[in-house]
Amino acid sequence: MVLTVCPNPSIDTYAWLETFTIGQTNRIGRVKEYPGGKGIHVAMALKELDCPVSLMGNWAGPNGEWIKNSPKLRGMKIVGPQLSGNTRKCFTFRSDIDKKIDNTELLEPGPDMTFQDWELFLSQFCLALNHCDLVCLSGSWPKGAPEDAYHQLLQLCEKAGKKAILDCSGIQLENALKGKFFGLHINEHEAETNFGTIDHSEINKILKNRVSLLALTKGKDGLFLYRDNDYIHANVVLKEVKSTVGSGDCLTAGIAYAIFKELGLDQIASYGVACGAANCMNEDLGILRREDVDALLQLVKFTQNGHKAISER
Repeated sequence: MVLTVCPNPSIDTYAWLETFTIGQTNRIGRVKEYPGGKGIHVAMALKELDCPVSLMGNWAGPNGEWIKNSPKLRGMKIVGPQLSGNTRKCFTFRSDIDKKIDNTELLEPGPDMTFQDWELFLSQFCLALNHCDLVCLSGSWPKGAPEDAYHQLLQLCEKAGKKAILDCSGIQLENALKGKFFGLHINEHEAETNFGTIDHSEINKILKNRVSLLALTKGKDGLFLYRDNDYIHANVVLKEVKSTVGSGDCLTAGIAYAIFKELGLDQIASYGVACGAANCMNEDLGILRREDVDALLQLVKFTQNGHKAISER
């Protein structure tokens, strides 16, 4: 079982409009809503891959209930405390006319988290750890959560002997890196912000005594993956990209799936880039299709230490 943690879930909303003019009325033509938040994207992708998955989050109000009751989450065990207020909405603006605003995101803050909420979250997390083999921790936290929330959860994973993969940014990432844990997924923006470089080899040198697996993604340049002393670069090129929102989360899911299945480094990289690319092939937010992943796995290109690598599938 993979436990996915989404501390700050959302209703992800596509909002179509022709253009956007500051200071004037702008009318949205139509909307489409999805269960969202980085950890939820990971969970949905794992479910599509037929991986046993459970979901933990902080839930609030009617929006929280809407997410938990979504057909896309059907069959998952869903846990986590109930917060006061209402789970946030996050908007992605789409436009076929004004490409400058296409895929622009606007994110609500979500409900506040009290100390009592945090204590309840910790106790439920410890219980959930007993029933999983791997943990994925993704995304932001509600206001009021400790700035070292992920650090605390990662230490609990280490104590319980559970592998954990982290995907976050800001102060939560800074504090998490004060300890040791299994896996980290960052993009080039997070790499530049936290380490002052996007050179994957330099970042690996910095982190090699803190994380066993480093996944650095650079958009169309693919995935640079380290595990202990091994390294591989993987990429897959798409003819058409419909939406990139959630592709990093689906990549995290692909990596988690391969680790859960105890596959080798090349397969971990393959599933990572195939799942990330599969997300880009459809308009739906943070969602992939298994048949797209299976097809893309055959198209993945590798290099190891600067040389082309051949992978046995």
